[in-house]
Amino acid sequence: QVQLVESGGGLVQPGGSLRLSCAASEISFSIYTMGWYRQTPGKERELVATITGGGTANYADSAKGRFTISRDNAKKTVYLQMNSLKPEDTAAYYCNAVLGRSIKWGQGTQVTVSS
Repeated sequence: QVQLVESGGGLVQPGGSLRLSCAASEISFSIYTMGWYRQTPGKERELVATITGGGTANYADSAKGRFTISRDNAKKTVYLQMNSLKPEDTAAYYCNAVLGRSIKWGQGTQVTVSS
């Protein structure tokens, strides 16, 4: 079973940048569609971005132009580069791995955007 470990969260000022990483244990990492989602207390988890094994990316409107999702299949890692961060980006960020009906989630990493 694939296991996912996120890292890279933290406190950043508005306008700043962070890069999140999600390392997978699955040796067949390249066939998974990977995604980043975020959640704030009392709200549903929402899509940020996804990337297929072939590198096709999809973004939520809130992420377009500011966030970039990428993956390194050799390192079995997916990244989320977040620029021009806003206070409303504050959330717990989760990565997931999707293959058919199988969906696995990481434990999440907190991002706080505040001055």
